[in-house]
Amino acid sequence: VQLQACGGGLVQAGGSLRLSCVASSNLVFSMHNVDWHRQGPGKQRELVATISKGGSANYADSVKGRFTISRDNAKSTVYLQMVSLKPEDTAVYYCHVGPLVSGYWGQGTLVTVSS
Repeated sequence: VQLQACGGGLVQAGGSLRLSCVASSNLVFSMHNVDWHRQGPGKQRELVATISKGGSANYADSVKGRFTISRDNAKSTVYLQMVSLKPEDTAVYYCHVGPLVSGYWGQGTLVTVSS
């Protein structure tokens, strides 16, 4: 299964971006939880948001109220709407499908937030 993420870019603090990630297998995508993770400069990769196959979402405390994860199973696509971006949100963002200990990873898309 291949995951193709896009939507990253350079934005000023307070701005917004929407990331998208498309999976090559609708069967695999629709059967599993889907996550967004990020890895900032000099930091470990962290889980940002998760959405279950039924649509229930959970968020890291650092992004609650600012980020919204959603999915369109018909399009095998997961989204991450990010508003009120902060410089500390600067990171490479990765989508992931399946169990956290395994599953499939996208190639990452870079988000840079300038102050």
